[in-house]
Amino acid sequence: MRDTTRRLAAARSAVAPFLAMDVLAQAGALERQGRSIMHLEVGEPGAPPPRCVRDAAIAALGGGRIGYTDALGRPSLRARIARHYGETYGVDVAAERIAVTTGSSGGFVLSFLALFDPGDRVAIAAPGYPAYRNILEALGCVCVVLETDEADRHVVTAAMIERAHAVAPLKGVLLMSPANPSGVMMDDDALQAVCATCERLGVIFVSDEIYHGLTYERAAQTALRFSDAAIVVNSFSKYYCMTGWRVGWLVLPHELVRPVERLQQSLAISTPFLSQVAAEAAFDAAEELDAVKQGYARNRAALMAAMGRLRLPFQPPDGAFYIYADIGRLTDDSAAFAQRMLHEAGVAATPGVDFDRARGARMLRFSYAGAEADIAEAIARLEAWIPRI
Repeated sequence: MRDTTRRLAAARSAVAPFLAMDVLAQAGALERQGRSIMHLEVGEPGAPPPRCVRDAAIAALGGGRIGYTDALGRPSLRARIARHYGETYGVDVAAERIAVTTGSSGGFVLSFLALFDPGDRVAIAAPGYPAYRNILEALGCVCVVLETDEADRHVVTAAMIERAHAVAPLKGVLLMSPANPSGVMMDDDALQAVCATCERLGVIFVSDEIYHGLTYERAAQTALRFSDAAIVVNSFSKYYCMTGWRVGWLVLPHELVRPVERLQQSLAISTPFLSQVAAEAAFDAAEELDAVKQGYARNRAALMAAMGRLRLPFQPPDGAFYIYADIGRLTDDSAAFAQRMLHEAGVAATPGVDFDRARGARMLRFSYAGAEADIAEAIARLEAWIPRI
């Protein structure tokens, strides 16, 4: 049969694969063959959603009809998210500025479509979350890569943004703190400087705050403390252990609310009703979620100690649940190394080229979001395997 794939697929679909998901699929295939695999490849909490989340969804199912909601989300959930900003950060956010989305991924698509036209230059960090670049490129935007390094602790500075803007004007800057894959976090002064620089230059700042709540030595600050013009993306996936529920939110300047609403009406109609009901209940699960985070903290300490014993350098993560380790003494091909580690040691991790196309061949991301017993077993396997290769 004639291959029509090239003819049928639009050029915008030719984005790079999300390697973490590819590794997950390969690990799943090995498990179906009877192999034992330790999953350190994806950023997915090993804990179930809090009990009150599940109870709320079950109760809603018993209520009968499960239908559409307002395109921007259930009013009660939008109000509860707005209240969260006052309780957590001391920032007053109007519920009318909240848009409930299908995870942070839906939030990116909505905000990028509302903010950027084809050809617009948008700055992103390297290393950084690969979906940013893939979505922006699919929408015809030009990604301006801000390369961070060990000296900066992989944190983008205001000066880097200013230099990139001087080369050719930026339309937007998209940053995450705490970051994926490094787990490092901007301090308050650095975040304030980024907000001020973007406002002065007329550049839109999009702040991905999905790992807020998952910090270990100091709390994360929201960009909204320093700028009403910032667009904030967040989700119930990480801290709230609700990855599969696909529910997140945007905080928008007032003038962007209606454009995002119009886009949501056509792209998704609304975020799933059950997910919204469950998400509203998640704010009452602080005690249960704090216990989950304490488990991450123990995993973090154990994995950092193991990286030291294995002589794999890394920046200590301030938040999230990742270690981005330098494996350059072992390989200059992190993708091949990850494949070998998966098949020979039964440990799945994500090659650094997922996060940094230019320099990620010597890096590997390890997620410590899983169960403590699984992280301990993964460490034991790595310590037995790496010295032999």
